[in-house]
Amino acid sequence: MTLTAIRPDIEHILDNYRQQADQALKQFLPTLNQTGTTLESAMHYAALNGGKRVRPVLVYATGRALKSPQEVLDGPACAIELMHAYSLVHDDLPAMDDDDLRRGNPTCHIKYGEAMAILAGDALQALAFTTLAASLQKKLPAETIIAMINELGDASGVRGMAAGQAIDLQAVGRQLSLTDLEIMHNRKTGALISASVVLGAMCSDNPADDLITKLRHYGEAVGLSFQIADDILDVVGDTEVLGKNQGADIALNKPTFPSILGLDGARKHACLQRDKALDSLMGLGTEFDELRALAEYVISRSS
Repeated sequence: MTLTAIRPDIEHILDNYRQQADQALKQFLPTLNQTGTTLESAMHYAALNGGKRVRPVLVYATGRALKSPQEVLDGPACAIELMHAYSLVHDDLPAMDDDDLRRGNPTCHIKYGEAMAILAGDALQALAFTTLAASLQKKLPAETIIAMINELGDASGVRGMAAGQAIDLQAVGRQLSLTDLEIMHNRKTGALISASVVLGAMCSDNPADDLITKLRHYGEAVGLSFQIADDILDVVGDTEVLGKNQGADIALNKPTFPSILGLDGARKHACLQRDKALDSLMGLGTEFDELRALAEYVISRSS
């Protein structure tokens, strides 16, 4: 599928949605020094310390396509980003990937210590659910809110991100097949990205089941292309631009798309996933052009 006529100003879109997400996050995060500890400070550091905000952007773009009010979208957008922030804090820990750089700054455990980083991650995960539930009270039907909580939980837990991370840890030093690698990343990265699109759709008035299915397929393909791009950048990117250590996956001997397909093969596979995402939106109107542009953005980014 060609990209002709589906190129809205993606950088402008991203900047606007990122600013909206950052403003909303500040409202949902706890005020500092409530506990007399550095817990709240560590939570703010992890959640507000930069980032592409791809997941909340997907919530906003999907919700906007379906004409959902901004005040309804803020809670789900922040919930998904809080869940993502928690996952990064724990992912960086010495017991996991043992990274000391995230978004161009020391990782949370380097700045606050391992114990406080673990607690900050735990608190961010809990806050994701309370943000989703509390922000939508009296704005959406109770059954819709429950379904959204289930969506976030499934995407984050043993059916999604946590399971993918577990597979990733046990895959170190092993050669996975392309199918196995895709299964791992469909859970580790794709599940939360797909949930972002679905949550954005669920903020609208009774979205049709077939539309949810199309958007879920879109999110799955975007999630996989996003991970392939990450794997490529780990090989060819620059640490200063990436904001994290270039070559980290190679150093840990992790299976990656370039290690299986080579760089050119990985790039082609990312484009294939991009095309799958665009095909999922076939038949939908121009109001979904932001999602189409985002599918292109995730494979062309430099960080």
